[in-house]
Amino acid sequence: MSDTPKIPEKGVATLPEEIWEQACRRTEIIGPLAELDVVGHQATDTAARQLGLSRRQVYVLINQARQGTGLVTDLVPGRSGGGKGKRRLPESVERIIRTLVQKQYLNKQKCSLATLNRKITQACKAQNLPVPARNTVARRIASLDPLKISRSREGQNVTRDLQSAGGVPPAITSPLEQVQIDHTVIDLVVVDERDRQPIGRPYLTIAIEVFTRCVVGIVVTLEPPSTVSVGLCLAHIVCDKRPWLEELNVEMSWPMSGKPKQLYLDNAAEFKSEALRRGCEQHGIKLNYRPRNQPHYGGIVERIIGTAMQMIHDELPGTTFSNPYQRGEYNSEKMAALTLYDLERWFVLAVGVYHGSIHSSLLQPPEARWAEAVTSVGVPSVVNNATAFLIDFLPIARRKLNRTGFVLDHIYYYGDVLKPWIAKRDRLAAFLIRRDPRDISRIWVLEPEGNQYIEIPYRTLSHPAITLWEQRQALERLRQKGREQVDEYSLFRMVKQMRDIITTAQKTTRKARKDADRRQHLRSSEPAAKSILPDFDKTKNDNEEPAKPFDQIEEW
Repeated sequence: MSDTPKIPEKGVATLPEEIWEQACRRTEIIGPLAELDVVGHQATDTAARQLGLSRRQVYVLINQARQGTGLVTDLVPGRSGGGKGKRRLPESVERIIRTLVQKQYLNKQKCSLATLNRKITQACKAQNLPVPARNTVARRIASLDPLKISRSREGQNVTRDLQSAGGVPPAITSPLEQVQIDHTVIDLVVVDERDRQPIGRPYLTIAIEVFTRCVVGIVVTLEPPSTVSVGLCLAHIVCDKRPWLEELNVEMSWPMSGKPKQLYLDNAAEFKSEALRRGCEQHGIKLNYRPRNQPHYGGIVERIIGTAMQMIHDELPGTTFSNPYQRGEYNSEKMAALTLYDLERWFVLAVGVYHGSIHSSLLQPPEARWAEAVTSVGVPSVVNNATAFLIDFLPIARRKLNRTGFVLDHIYYYGDVLKPWIAKRDRLAAFLIRRDPRDISRIWVLEPEGNQYIEIPYRTLSHPAITLWEQRQALERLRQKGREQVDEYSLFRMVKQMRDIITTAQKTTRKARKDADRRQHLRSSEPAAKSILPDFDKTKNDNEEPAKPFDQIEEW
């Protein structure tokens, strides 16, 4: 696999938190200056004071941002010591400064800079360490987020005016300035593709652009909401939707795409993951969460969900309605007729109808509002490589490299590209790995230098592509049989047995039918590849389904 394509990427998840915060702060201040044709000394000096740098260094960062890709990692501080403007204090002194800033300065006691500097001096002298100058401490304070300082020293009520005016959400004045995302279980029972028997209620993740009220992304899945659902929805938002519409065989225009400036979310766990936070920061997307116990925040996406559910209640067979009282004697499972694919196509057409209808708040159709907005500010740029974008939002694992590659959940992954690292694996830290739970036939490994993600397949390529849910189900069944030691062969044999039951059964259970539909995206007509290490595979089955290329799964 020496010719494995590499996806450009910075070490988003490997950077220390302090370095990452510095890069985010630099991006926030330098980014607007880099967009200007001419940057005057006054603006440069202001930025220098905020960042604790010299004027010359600010100009260097501006030039660096202009030549970069618009990502946070373009402005990651250098890690080498020495040089003008760089931090020269020993790490032990820096640690004292960070600790006392956090404990003494960022609290309701609101001690002064002079008091903080005195306590830092005392702590350094007590440990026989160099004493930092007062202006050095002042620069560290100046580099902090003003909102964070106000919230820590004054309280949440004081900072509320910095985020919104008059107790209401701040005004949105341009397209993609804010996008709201939310999940819901759909009030409909769907059927499986083969037997057309009911398999349960799917889930919807939907994104609405606040300024134009346009729907900019949807994901319909059988899996409960997760970090992957959010990542898939984001990939749907930022990419051109035409290829995806062609796959669905739907003829309609859906031009609403582009990278949002801000996501407005509720406080669910999947919206607060490290992968989502750093992925959004990397791509310049701000995260904002609705305040608790204030339902008027975030109501826009909830209203569109309510409208969609009402349309389902009125139009689609198999609806469960909102509650048993509304359903009455209606037999939802008996009336169910739509597959997941049918439901997704229906949602697309429903979005088209919604975009062309008069919106009660806008007094015009959302698509007309979008057309007017892009005429004024320009058509938003879309992300061309959905795969590279999505990888930033996939779940993270960390593993050490051994002489046979990586092992995740009893499955071996190997590629020739790993050979140089295997030779020096004892000196390398754990690698950062990402994988898509819907297809674990490959993983994406961040290089030790933290510059690129590299795709690594199964070590035994004849193994079929499986989902993480299949792997976990097979593992559970093996342990129920008393198998304390689980190996790769027994795991895939169990997966095959489970699939054979689903394939050959005349009438299957609801759970089995749902599992079969979950694997729809793993199907492929390509011949199975040979193992990288032929002697390793002692149970090769030429009838196994091969892994489907990732770009066929994720390219919208």
